[in-house]
Amino acid sequence: MALKFGTDVSTARTDYGTVLLDERAGAYWELNPTATLVVGTLMAGGDEADAAAALTSAFDVDPVRAARDVETLVRELRASGLAE
Repeated sequence: MALKFGTDVSTARTDYGTVLLDERAGAYWELNPTATLVVGTLMAGGDEADAAAALTSAFDVDPVRAARDVETLVRELRASGLAE
């Protein structure tokens, strides 16, 4: 399932990943390079399987672990109200 940030979430790419600003709460979140890759894949219309495949292609990670990590990240972004 594709992912998108809420209208009150600003993003900025950095040398170390991506920073998210939740303008409602005034809180910052930092995504490391692997989370940035996952979010970028999902925001481009890919699903969780596509994001896990991107992780295994770019990093030395087991496919089962990649799928679990993608699922966890998506769940946390949605639970925090940052993503829909």
